[in-house]
Amino acid sequence: MKNIYNLTLEDMEEYFLAKKAKKFHALQLFSWLYEKRITSFTEITNIKKEFLEDIKKDFSLNKLKIVDIQKDVDVCKYLFELEDNEHIEAVLMKHDYGNSVCISSQVGCNMGCVFCESGRRKKVRNLDTYEMVLQILMIEEEVGERISHVVVMGIGEPFDNYDNLVKFLKIINQPKGLAIGARHITVSTCGIIPKIKEFALLPLQINLAISLHAPNDILRSKIMPINKAYPLKELIETLKDYLKITNRRITFEYILLSDINDSCECALELVQLVKGINCYINLIPYNETNNLNFKRSSTIQIMRFYDILKKNKINVTIRREFGGKISAACGQLRSKKEEQ
Repeated sequence: MKNIYNLTLEDMEEYFLAKKAKKFHALQLFSWLYEKRITSFTEITNIKKEFLEDIKKDFSLNKLKIVDIQKDVDVCKYLFELEDNEHIEAVLMKHDYGNSVCISSQVGCNMGCVFCESGRRKKVRNLDTYEMVLQILMIEEEVGERISHVVVMGIGEPFDNYDNLVKFLKIINQPKGLAIGARHITVSTCGIIPKIKEFALLPLQINLAISLHAPNDILRSKIMPINKAYPLKELIETLKDYLKITNRRITFEYILLSDINDSCECALELVQLVKGINCYINLIPYNETNNLNFKRSSTIQIMRFYDILKKNKINVTIRREFGGKISAACGQLRSKKEEQ
């Protein structure tokens, strides 16, 4: 039996048309699911009984299970158990502009970035669309507040689960779905070039973020194996094409690792790499984990790095640090649970 939260509005329209029903029932059903937040199909009052009986037979409303919540100032980290007993994480961050959720797209990750807790435990499987949608729905339900911003930057490489990702984006952006504005949604990738090209043609104004983390091929290949398949020169050329097609600014994420990629030389190389690209750089202080030997750059070094970029007229921010007292690094809570 399929989970109903797997279906886009277009999927539902096709479903009703196949039943010889009017496709406007799809909008009605979407409204019951995402605006009224039903917990049982019996709550639906404006769809004919015969079609409701089919819906009950064909679909489930099963939810994920929240097995752990860790809280710190303005941040909550959720550990979800899936129907096959696997685990994923999502993080709620409270900002002055609204509530942002960072969701997972896979169980584990095969990209193998050496500093990343998620990549330490290999990919088990892709998440289905409903398993991504429900991370947001269940966090909204738990906190009793609306989620206004979504980042697909949790466990997994989103572009390695591209088809399910696109369905998820359509559902949360749909006005009768979660009605989250496209410009309030960001998808992060470590640089899978064929999918960046596809994403450029997607008729949604979703933001793109690139996990960069190094300014040259030698260093990036050492810490991010994906760079061997898709080196920086090719990646940057693809991103320039992406900008021509979309005219949407790109975010470059750059985790600062002490004595690895945080030198003044690296900062200057980064300036040269991104010069002339409509972008901004998000510097991320590293969240240390017991399982990996990397260290957070000192505050002094972070500020040195930032100042070099700023003086060279690069748009740059330092990500606000969340969750210092919880298992904040991506994949950390899942690892603790599954390695008990």
